[in-house]
Amino acid sequence: MSLLREILASTDWVERTREFGLALRSTRSPGGLLVVGTPEEEPWHLTAHLSDEARLSGLPQLAPTLVRWAPAPGAPAHLRVGMERIEHARRGETLFVVTEEQAPEALLERVSDARRTGATILALDGGDRRLEGLAHDALTIPSHAPFSFDGAQHLVSAAAGEGTHRRSGLRDRLARLLDRVNGPQIGD
Repeated sequence: MSLLREILASTDWVERTREFGLALRSTRSPGGLLVVGTPEEEPWHLTAHLSDEARLSGLPQLAPTLVRWAPAPGAPAHLRVGMERIEHARRGETLFVVTEEQAPEALLERVSDARRTGATILALDGGDRRLEGLAHDALTIPSHAPFSFDGAQHLVSAAAGEGTHRRSGLRDRLARLLDRVNGPQIGD
């Protein structure tokens, strides 16, 4: 992953994926990050990476729920979550749509409904204008990007688990300047 970031250092892709990865943290509770793809392409690999990042970084809100189009009845509980889960998405939860292809109409309808109930909508896509129009934030990976759609998923999941990379505000910069000017604080 670090090699890919090094290769992309002269572009804005590292920062864009970092900002998008941080947006995934807006989910308030474990399991409230709902990850869904299309009937043909479920983002199980990205879901597994986000689960690892949640565990390794100590960020339980990154613990994802893979939402599946047709879960097998005998599958383990974490693989049995069906599309009806999106109907119950609420404020404080995030619906993360991952699809390189155009999203089917049935998915767009569910995304629209989840947005109306207050869920945050994020999309990692290959240029689906209708999906991007429903999303609060979208990261579009064009076919001419310097990496694959799968590579983008790795960048986003790694960025989601990184330490906080918020930009310093004026107060933060002034506080650091005052610390440098005043020197270390010595107790009585």
